[in-house]
Amino acid sequence: MMEALANQRKHWILVQLAAVAVVVSALGVVFASFETRRLVSQHQQLLGAKNDMQVEWGQLLLEQSTWGSYNRVEQLAGSKLHMRVPSPNEIVMVEP
Repeated sequence: MMEALANQRKHWILVQLAAVAVVVSALGVVFASFETRRLVSQHQQLLGAKNDMQVEWGQLLLEQSTWGSYNRVEQLAGSKLHMRVPSPNEIVMVEP
């Protein structure tokens, strides 16, 4: 009778350990699912930010090319700095 009681007690302990393992495993699945959803959401936000930055980069490159165009520089040099292209008789060649 004592042995049966001891075996019953061992089985009960194993059942409790198995129940604890199932609960811990379930919590792990819940945490992994939550973390995956959070990371996917963050990834989508970062992709959106990347796309916005690529659009802005393209606009900045276009603006840079506009501001640095030869015609604009020549126009500003003439209007603001009173510079002009020298006439052929004003050009002096310097020998090395």
